Amino acid sequence: MVLHHSPILFPPLMRGSSFSLRRFSLSNHSHSFKPLFPFPPKHEFDESQLFHYLTKGLHHEARKILQTFPCKNPHTRVVHWTSLLTNYARHGYLQQARNLFDAMPHRNIVTHNAMLSAYLYNGMIRHAQWFFNDMPERNVVSWTAMLSGYADSGKIEDARKVFDEMPDKNVVSWNSMVVGLIRNGNLDEARMVFERTPFKNVVSWNAMIEGYVESGRMDEARALFDQMGCRNVVTWTSMISGYCRVGDVDEAWCLFRIMPEKNVVSWTAMIGGFAWNGFYQEAVLLFLQMMTLSEAKPNGETFVSLAYACAGLGFPCLGKQLHAQMIVNSWKFDDYDGRLGRSLVRMYSVCGLVDSARSLFDGDLKNCDDQSFNSMINGYVQAGQLEKARELFDTVPIRNKIAWTCMISGYLSDGQVLKACSLFDDMPDSDKDSIAWTSMIYGHVQNELIAEAINLFAEMMAQGVPPINSTYAVLFGAVGSVAYLDLGLQLHSMQLKTIDEYEHDLHLDNSLISMYAKCGEIDDAYRIFSNMTCRDKISWNSMIMGLSDHGRASEALKMYENMLELGVYPDAVTFLGVLTACAHAGLVDKGWELLSVMVNDYDLQPGLEHYISIINLLGRAGRVKDAEEFVLRLPVEPNHAIWGALIGVCGLSKTDADVARRAAKRLLELDPLNAPGHVTLCNIYAANNRHIEETSLRREMRMKGVRKAPGCSWILEKGSVHVFSSGDRLDPQGEDMLLLI
Repeated sequence: MVLHHSPILFPPLMRGSSFSLRRFSLSNHSHSFKPLFPFPPKHEFDESQLFHYLTKGLHHEARKILQTFPCKNPHTRVVHWTSLLTNYARHGYLQQARNLFDAMPHRNIVTHNAMLSAYLYNGMIRHAQWFFNDMPERNVVSWTAMLSGYADSGKIEDARKVFDEMPDKNVVSWNSMVVGLIRNGNLDEARMVFERTPFKNVVSWNAMIEGYVESGRMDEARALFDQMGCRNVVTWTSMISGYCRVGDVDEAWCLFRIMPEKNVVSWTAMIGGFAWNGFYQEAVLLFLQMMTLSEAKPNGETFVSLAYACAGLGFPCLGKQLHAQMIVNSWKFDDYDGRLGRSLVRMYSVCGLVDSARSLFDGDLKNCDDQSFNSMINGYVQAGQLEKARELFDTVPIRNKIAWTCMISGYLSDGQVLKACSLFDDMPDSDKDSIAWTSMIYGHVQNELIAEAINLFAEMMAQGVPPINSTYAVLFGAVGSVAYLDLGLQLHSMQLKTIDEYEHDLHLDNSLISMYAKCGEIDDAYRIFSNMTCRDKISWNSMIMGLSDHGRASEALKMYENMLELGVYPDAVTFLGVLTACAHAGLVDKGWELLSVMVNDYDLQPGLEHYISIINLLGRAGRVKDAEEFVLRLPVEPNHAIWGALIGVCGLSKTDADVARRAAKRLLELDPLNAPGHVTLCNIYAANNRHIEETSLRREMRMKGVRKAPGCSWILEKGSVHVFSSGDRLDPQGEDMLLLI
């Protein structure tokens, strides 16, 4: 399996993928406060009257009712009263629980522990401490409950003190201390306590492994896992979830395949691991395997991951089938927290089915959160429905930075730069983070407002917002488009200084290769390419195109061969690069061979740019008539670009006037005001002493009003751009400037 990184942030795979550290310690003594019957209970004596007395604080009257309990066995009566106390506390009636405790004619250690747990369960740590100090008798459950209570409230020093003072410790006590230290960020100390635990059980091992998993320390988690002799399904699932969180899906999949027992949590952890790491197809296929090969029934979390996978695949029909299955099987009723509904809204929005997304959105507004609003706004933006996106944006109760950025990016993509700038100005300064500024810069570059994009970057730096790799990648692309090398060098230096821990970012390195190649520094581009720890197809294509544009055909072709040897399949851009290289070097036979390989070996359909490369290849080799025959045999109808290219290669030798005339006729039928075509044909006529036709054509140009835009050059001096057009008189400093070239 080939792994790749996701642009996006890795969310928790499962809410129940293993046990919860926060509830672990109390759950080990759940018998001390777990209700034994539904609330309110029904017994022979009047509990409603008892509850009334307890609410009013009438202890004497409450005690009389307790004494009417039909059972004469004192132990049974205390057990029932203790359960009733726990039930009150569980439902928030803590004062009634305390009043019941005070009214009870008889109590035992379990009753005291139940009252202590009631205080801890409701977060009343100070009252629990007072009660604990006043307890006539304590056992290991009392001490462990108090330890867990301190740890839950963040008072880890008090938890340590209780642990050290405990007269007796059992495995639950040791485990509670380990969990408390982990939750408070003291993982190494937790490991020391774990090592000192005299009798470890499976919960002990799982707690320590889960601690390492939560911290992303998978090497240490794996070491414990390998030492552990009594693994259960929780152990395996924790490891699978941990590997998926750090992006090591291969290792997670290896464990999943060999784990002896799987439940719905295990299946869902692996399905989610695939989905959140971008392996969308694998997630869907694993779900189908779960449904056919196991008895596990999917839960809400399973479908949240599947909805994410369907969105990633971009298959609307698959998403609809998933939704239909959920409705038919009543699986939607498992959506206790609304996450499933929100994931469906996102899925439909990403797939472009904004009407379906809006229907779900409007039908479940009570569960819609910022994420749902963001999904809907983004869906409208991607569908080009900016008015509906803005309408929804204006109704968002509290706009977050994602909504602002999405709306601004939508306007910029649509070319509405002024609206985007106005919205950006209205955006709260606290929401203008690196991503928002980068979106603004990228939008201006998209709209060819390079100078404005550079100014935005300067303002971003002045505001103290740190640029990210994407910011620099966008700027490098902009610099390359105008061949502004000095600025590119400055930005590259700044990028190396401002990003503390520079790691090789693939997108950033690719943009640097392209920038240096377009600015004429092909050796610098190659240096970056050589130092890359990993390369994708864009890296290879950028380097091949750069070498081709610089006339280094042999090196470009060698790069292409190296690419094939490493198992990287070429695409249409790759072949455009090598065909361009062949055209520059006059390698006609090699060019024909590559075109044949493109079509026959890789089943790639050539585009107009590939055909133009072949025309240039033949024309540069002096085979203009062959180029004309190639154009006439094309499987597509030649457009003005094809005919223009043919006229252009006629102008290289200026001897193929007949070919040029025929090509010009076809070109001017498609584009009567095409100035380059007119001028090139005039030049060919003049070169062949066909002055009558030249004069006639120039007269026709004047009648049509055809004028060729004059060529221009520019030079940068001290940050200023000086432009020189054909026919301009030199600037007083022009001669000095020319010396700089």
